Amino acid sequence: MTLTTLIKGGLVVTAADETEADVLVEDGRIAAVVARNSTAAASLTADRTLDATDRYVIPGGVDAHTHMDFPFGGTFSSDDFETGTRAAAWGGTTTIVDFAVQTKGHALREGLDRWHAKADGRCAVDYAFHMILSDVNEGTLKEMDALVEEGVTSFKMFMAYPGVFYSDDGQILRAMQRTAANGGLTMMHAENGIAIDVLVEQALAAGRTDPRHHGEVRKALLEAEATHRAIQLARVAGSPLYVVHVSASEAVEQLAAARGMDLPVFGETCPQYLYLSTDNLAEPDFGGAKYVCSTPLRPREHQAALWRALRTDDLQVVSTDHCPFCFTGQKELGRGDFSKIPNGMPGVEHRMDLLHQAVVDGHLTRRRWIDLACTTPARMFGLHPKKGTLAPGADADIVIYDPRAEQTLSAETHHMNVDYSAYEGKRLTGRVETVLSRGEPVVERGSYSGRAGHGRYVPRGICQLLN
Repeated sequence: MTLTTLIKGGLVVTAADETEADVLVEDGRIAAVVARNSTAAASLTADRTLDATDRYVIPGGVDAHTHMDFPFGGTFSSDDFETGTRAAAWGGTTTIVDFAVQTKGHALREGLDRWHAKADGRCAVDYAFHMILSDVNEGTLKEMDALVEEGVTSFKMFMAYPGVFYSDDGQILRAMQRTAANGGLTMMHAENGIAIDVLVEQALAAGRTDPRHHGEVRKALLEAEATHRAIQLARVAGSPLYVVHVSASEAVEQLAAARGMDLPVFGETCPQYLYLSTDNLAEPDFGGAKYVCSTPLRPREHQAALWRALRTDDLQVVSTDHCPFCFTGQKELGRGDFSKIPNGMPGVEHRMDLLHQAVVDGHLTRRRWIDLACTTPARMFGLHPKKGTLAPGADADIVIYDPRAEQTLSAETHHMNVDYSAYEGKRLTGRVETVLSRGEPVVERGSYSGRAGHGRYVPRGICQLLN
């Protein structure tokens, strides 16, 4: 028999409102959200009561962009589905959407089945999949329809990484035409990879081999150009478009212009672009390798445009692109050649806290914090209202959050399976205290009580932001 749980005394914060209310959980779902001063609140009872006095009660986070056990550059990301979802839980994220990979020359189904096998029985929180589309042909185009029907409703394509994931404009157009017809959503890594490869070759030939040159060759203008091109291809196809990990102010301008025309164009950014910069890529003794990711970190002046776009809804989602590689033995593969540094950074554990710091610093309101981290990602990827909100009938994915607790981020104390922190020594105000996943405690007042296999696969509907 499932215990009922009552969360009392907190400030319930959703994307829509803030209410002094109590939350009743039954059978893994939210049964009621009752204003504290109401008659109904006085009569609420449960098997277990959690005290949320002086705390926020918020929806569990939805991180719509992770790469667990992901192959890249001859190695694999250092978090698998067990360690990565455990770290997500510690950070108040209760749903991830990871990327299954189609290998060139192979079927989409084969890649999806491989990712199901990686995740099955190992996840501490719920999970879903996007599909990386690496090989566009008549067979894979037909497969896209079947995947949408069974709940894999988004397809990522790459304008970068020629010879690995890259698709040309014709392939992209064909895939976009398919999503326009089947209700799927095209996700785009928007960088001009053909031009970038020329700049990489020239930099290495000139002896510019340090990590900072990774950022210099992946120019902001080439992100903006690819973003513009992706938008125009989506317009031709009549397809919605979601641009991942937007880092450059010039790319934001392209998204803002498209949204000003009421086009179904959306964008995400990540905490690393909001808090880190090319200064980190230039850290001495190969330390900049820790911060190599693509799109790359930009000069600090780009950050103001990203924060502004999050406030004006020209960017709708903050995900992590969590794809960690240890400094020792993995990032070091690129000593003497920045192009061989595995691209990716850790982040799944700290997204909710870093965005709360943005509330403390005045960049975001509390409701916008929840919108960007929970509600809109759930709506964008067909998980709402089951995920991303606190309302009767929703899954009881709930975080009790202490907005006044102070913490210092460090590799010594984080739970991600990586040997460095991208935010080593950064002081934050606010901390996750208790986390419920479908009503079951996975973190209780700073202690982990979750287990591998609790997390379930969640089939998704189509994007809920399209009118």
